[in-house]
Amino acid sequence: MHERERHRIILSAIQEKPVVTVQDIAELTEASEATIRRDIASLHVQGKLRRVRGGAEAVHPPQLGNLAARPFRVSESVNIDKKRAIARAAVELCEEGDSVIINGGTTTFQMVHFMSARRLQVMTNSFAIAEHLVKHSKCNVSVPGGAIYRDQSLILSPFENDAIRNFYARRIFIGAQGINALGVMESDALVIQSEQKLVRQAEELIVMVDSSKFAKRSSLILCPLDKVSTIITDDKISDEAANMVTDAGIKLITVKPLASSEKEDTTSVA
Repeated sequence: MHERERHRIILSAIQEKPVVTVQDIAELTEASEATIRRDIASLHVQGKLRRVRGGAEAVHPPQLGNLAARPFRVSESVNIDKKRAIARAAVELCEEGDSVIINGGTTTFQMVHFMSARRLQVMTNSFAIAEHLVKHSKCNVSVPGGAIYRDQSLILSPFENDAIRNFYARRIFIGAQGINALGVMESDALVIQSEQKLVRQAEELIVMVDSSKFAKRSSLILCPLDKVSTIITDDKISDEAANMVTDAGIKLITVKPLASSEKEDTTSVA
């Protein structure tokens, strides 16, 4: 990842919470901690952040009351080759004319690049996904009512009587903060409330996560594993994680990371 892109991610990350650690940023950017320390020092000199012990903080701290979910702009370029391959495999599960729900997230967002020639009925709570599909696809697009959370590019509502209850789909595609034996994990109660409403409106739940998510934990459970039909991930998934998925009776699809110019099929099914 280039220096300019790392700097963009660092500056976005410090708007998510008051202080971010060197380790957090190294995980986001897949750079060494030494490189991240140099980046923080450079941005500190430029007056774009404040260097603190073990990390960095914003010059103007973020406002309280935001979603705990990571901002879209922070995550969108992380593991992009894996996300693109996962997204292509997800779109290949869709048949012409299908009704699908696509939950907001940077992995699910990559589906739009493979949907331009499709005619699907799509419900999404992602402002970014809806905007792209309206402009660049033949899909019919519906969005639920609610407030737009700009940082996460999500449309969320705490109310039950919104457009979601009138849309029924063959499949729902979601990302996640983490997956373990307890189930699919998320980081924000409002996000979980919205996702659970969406999940109830679909026959099958498809979870799209890169292999790093099997090592991550969160304090909130969206749903147990027995609610999941299929998990799509990259081929770096550990044997332990793969066995956990298949032992739970979940279909596991693994893909090789896909560069934007690649066209050949890279999907395998377990």
